[in-house]
Amino acid sequence: MSAPALLAIAVTSCLLCVTAMAYVLLRDRLSRQRIRRGLESAARETEPTSEGKGERAGGKLLRWIRVNLSFHNSAKLREQLRMAGLRAEWHSGAYLATRLLLPVLALAASTFVPQFGLFGAITLVFLAYMIPDFWLNSTIRSRREQIRRALPDTLDLLVICVEAGLGLDQALYRVGAELALRHKAMSEEIAQVNLEQRAGKPRLDVWRSMAKRTRLEDMEAFTGMLWQSERFGTPIVRALSTFAESLRVTRRQQAEELAAKSTVKLIFPLVMFIFPSMFIVLIGPAALNIMHNLGGLFD
Repeated sequence: MSAPALLAIAVTSCLLCVTAMAYVLLRDRLSRQRIRRGLESAARETEPTSEGKGERAGGKLLRWIRVNLSFHNSAKLREQLRMAGLRAEWHSGAYLATRLLLPVLALAASTFVPQFGLFGAITLVFLAYMIPDFWLNSTIRSRREQIRRALPDTLDLLVICVEAGLGLDQALYRVGAELALRHKAMSEEIAQVNLEQRAGKPRLDVWRSMAKRTRLEDMEAFTGMLWQSERFGTPIVRALSTFAESLRVTRRQQAEELAAKSTVKLIFPLVMFIFPSMFIVLIGPAALNIMHNLGGLFD
């Protein structure tokens, strides 16, 4: 393929990328209700009225496109973005735009490397399409691990603040401010909890929403502890202290378990890398001396 043709393909791909980006970002600024009404009216006008199998399949395909490819009807995507800590309105648009643009850029890049061939170009486009999903899942796992590690410190600070005379809501606000530098993910979650409570949402519902976002067993247990405390009238200080102590015991047991497994895991690098080096250093000079002396005897 000649250089002008490659340049034309690259320019066309860039224009398509810019157009898609502008389309997605502008569409995110429109009203959701207006878009939903427009989609429903368009579907009613274009859905076939015949009862044939092919026409019914076309209607199902149209409904699938309307539900799955609508930028504002992806509840699962919004939930995943919230789990990753991305709550702004433009985050979903940027994610979808990236998912649209990366395959186009990958296809344009594959035209400059003819050695890839058709199979290589298809593979590259598929990987480019999957990269945003990989990144989002990795971000969710990383944020979940950060929250899991920050939970013991959060409970200790809550116990200290409540024992000092603060209420649970004021203690949460103070703990969120204290954790802003050391545990940013937990601080953001606590700030979200405070905002939802100020909006009038019940405390238990707020904590259940946080447990649903984080999907951590410790957070679910903490939510259950709060529910039992409010139901049975248990002092919150005692409940927090007991739960923090049990959480520390659980973390200590997990650390001991990992330490016990490390001895078994060290066998393979010892046998494959360290023992051969030790044998060479310790036995190598002696083996050379023996070979030299034996060679002198035979001479």
